[in-house]
Amino acid sequence: MRLSLKLSRIKPSATLAMNAKAQELKAQGKAVLSLAVGEPDFPTPDHVKDAAKTALDANFTRYTPVPGIPELRDAVGGYFGRFYGVTPPREAVIVSNGGKQVLYNLFTALLNPGEEVLIPAPYWVSYPDMVLLAGGVPVPVPTEPEDDFLVSVAALDKARTPGTRVLVLNSPSNPTGCCYSKAQLDAIMEWAVSRKVFVISDEIYDQLVYPPTEPASLVGWWEKHPDCVAVVNGLAKSFAMTGWRVGYCVAHPDLVKAQSKIQGQSTSNVCSFSQKGAVAALTGGFEYVDMMRENFRRRRDLAMKIVSGWSGVKCPNPGGAFYLFPDVSALYNERTPDSGTLCTRILEEALVALVPGAAFGDDRCIRFSYATDDDTLTRALTAVGKVLLG
Repeated sequence: MRLSLKLSRIKPSATLAMNAKAQELKAQGKAVLSLAVGEPDFPTPDHVKDAAKTALDANFTRYTPVPGIPELRDAVGGYFGRFYGVTPPREAVIVSNGGKQVLYNLFTALLNPGEEVLIPAPYWVSYPDMVLLAGGVPVPVPTEPEDDFLVSVAALDKARTPGTRVLVLNSPSNPTGCCYSKAQLDAIMEWAVSRKVFVISDEIYDQLVYPPTEPASLVGWWEKHPDCVAVVNGLAKSFAMTGWRVGYCVAHPDLVKAQSKIQGQSTSNVCSFSQKGAVAALTGGFEYVDMMRENFRRRRDLAMKIVSGWSGVKCPNPGGAFYLFPDVSALYNERTPDSGTLCTRILEEALVALVPGAAFGDDRCIRFSYATDDDTLTRALTAVGKVLLG
């Protein structure tokens, strides 16, 4: 069988590979702890589930408009108005099968073959491969832990070429949890607008930001320059709705139409009753989100207290999301010369599943998720510390 040549450029998921190794050990009867999964450990809020159940009972199970049911597109606009003071109109909103499809749609709609996308590294694992699938060229822009892994305007300008078309920003970040301030985002946007670089702002963790860090969105810049920016978000992380597959995008109405054309020929609409649940999430109370945020903040502090005691390890204190991304390269040796072999060793010796930093574009680091209970988190980090410092 002959497959497309572009598939040879796509890397298998490092998270899934590590999970497969963990499952092998579990099948052998070993008690493996996982800090590899990037999803909340809380159930979906009851009022969201009730809305979906009501929709099912009402037989709301047929096709819907490709860009989303009108009340959900309006609810997305209302969400941004509620938290950021900008209310995008319905025609500037599209709903997709998770934030991942939003991103795929955007890259497909924006990129011509060979055009470059600046991606600050470390980055979420799927950005480069999505760019490749869309015919573009991913250009990682390195950052440093001393700068909280945040990219500077100077670094972006150095990486820009005549072929640069798009910049991807992710705040709070997966894998680092670090956040750009409003002032930092403003400076980057001023640069991007002046250089005619389109910005995709991935804000999927925007509700999981811990004081004194403040949430920041580029929806205000979208309002001023709708042809220069698209804002991506969704319900997976903030509402513990990973399996519901509801993401959304605020963009220029013409770009929304382009995404709708792509989506109409690929997946059509989002699950009908998931959309009803999403309306309930965005228009209802956020007390459940507040509860999750406080629990994640406490777990972050617990994890940082342990990790900060590891000699030779550098780890910025994340302002959001639910990840730590420590630089452990000072502990590399002949036996474990990189993040992949180190994570394999930790899995085999400590029975803890992690994700190597190489998957996120920074082989100096490893990623921990603290989206788990306190006992599991403490036992897992203690076991990892024994391997690292043993």
